[in-house]
Amino acid sequence: MIPIEFLRQFRFGGYAIFDFAAVFIGMYLLSPLLSKLFAKIRINIPKRNWLFLALPIGILTHLLVGKITPMTRDFMDIHSHYILKILIVGLLILGLRGVKIIKKK
Repeated sequence: MIPIEFLRQFRFGGYAIFDFAAVFIGMYLLSPLLSKLFAKIRINIPKRNWLFLALPIGILTHLLVGKITPMTRDFMDIHSHYILKILIVGLLILGLRGVKIIKKK
């Protein structure tokens, strides 16, 4: 068995735990760089907020590129998975809560 397939076989609620860990660790490592990049265009996004935005950004990205993952499929299903929808919208709100536009001096 390929190592990545072995790691992805462990699941919680139908979603691979490895994918969640990879997303949050990757976003944690990229958050200082992303905050600096957005500061150059006068948008202050605290590093902590990037962790809240990780899943909403992932779903949006998967929709834009047309790669439908199980979480994207479940989020787009209008007849079920309401807890997932509430979680993603809640994470989006928490992620956008601390965002500020830097005024020009």
